[in-house]
Amino acid sequence: MPAPQALLGLLVFPALAWALSTDRRGVSPRRLATGVVVQLALGAVLLHLPGVETALLGLNKGVLLIEEATGEGARFMFGYLAGGEQPFEERSPGGAFIVAFRVLPLVLVVSALSAVLHHVGVIPVLVRMLAKGVQKVFRTSGPLAFGAAASVFFGIIEGPLLVRPWLSKLTRSELFALMVCGMSTVAGTVMVLYASLVEPVLPGALGWILIASVISVPAALTMAHAMVPGDDATDSAIPEPDQTDANAIDAMMRGTTEGTRMVIDIAATIVVLFATVHLVNRGLAWLPTDTPTTAQGLAGLVFRPLVWLAGVPWAESAVAAELMGTKTILNEFVAYMDLAALPDTALSSPSRRVVVTALCGFANLGSLGILVGGLGSVLPDRRSELAGLAGRAVIAGSLATLSTAAVVALVG
Repeated sequence: MPAPQALLGLLVFPALAWALSTDRRGVSPRRLATGVVVQLALGAVLLHLPGVETALLGLNKGVLLIEEATGEGARFMFGYLAGGEQPFEERSPGGAFIVAFRVLPLVLVVSALSAVLHHVGVIPVLVRMLAKGVQKVFRTSGPLAFGAAASVFFGIIEGPLLVRPWLSKLTRSELFALMVCGMSTVAGTVMVLYASLVEPVLPGALGWILIASVISVPAALTMAHAMVPGDDATDSAIPEPDQTDANAIDAMMRGTTEGTRMVIDIAATIVVLFATVHLVNRGLAWLPTDTPTTAQGLAGLVFRPLVWLAGVPWAESAVAAELMGTKTILNEFVAYMDLAALPDTALSSPSRRVVVTALCGFANLGSLGILVGGLGSVLPDRRSELAGLAGRAVIAGSLATLSTAAVVALVG
């Protein structure tokens, strides 16, 4: 049954973005309304159009096949560390599940496959189709439309790099919109990873995550316009992506190399973030409260009314809000793992769909550093501008995924 408060959420989330705007008078109410309508229309089509469910089930079977293939390669290389036969008795249930060897190898395989699909033209065709739709509806410039559409499949840095020749020409509002699109979606290289984590508690998880990323593009453009409005001033033509690989094998090797860097970055970031948050939480433990105070818990207090507006019943909102706090303070990977570990009674099935959607974005403190560092190396003369926009991009990205979650609560 649809959550009625989600309809209010679709109005409140853009209003919050407008309240934080750098130029409230420059915001177009018509453009905000268009963004909400497009989200609802996309949600209705993707969630109820005949044939979509069959296609999503096919995607899910593909996920299982990729997981199986990845497991074979990982077990050959790492043995029992990657789920092979154990040379000892496992004393604590789940103790032998080592994330670095059981989960992260999937990033390598998907990165390599993505590079091949890009080389043979599958991903560019999909991106250009999406870009034409984005440009027509939102009347954006070609580079922004292309970068926004690419964010469905590419990472927070890789997507903008596809329009690298135009980056220096983007206006402040266009650059911010591109940043928010990256914060509001997740890369294709980790979609399968997240789906594999959530699948046990939400069947067809890949379909929900993919749909969430698609619907979040208009949500991101809406929140970006509300927070940093401005005119599009760059080229109206949709750019053609460069082809740098000699052949499919070269593409696979490049994808493997890039995936290796991603695995190292993910692992290193998780270690550092966990350590930093642990130190912060140890400091917060000195506060005179009845229960231990944590950074995730404090962020969860802010998110509780927001996840309720996204469609989660108030009785379940505390659990959902803490997951959003974990996602924002740490990252969505950890939040998805925490979601998968929850008792079956913690969240109802509709709430799980809403929460999986709300978590589907890179809007967190770690991504803030990655975004400023990555784009700053490409645009060194605009590094201070990027740093000034990054915090707003995290907020706008969170509002965008919450808005998408509200759509799922209404029409899912």
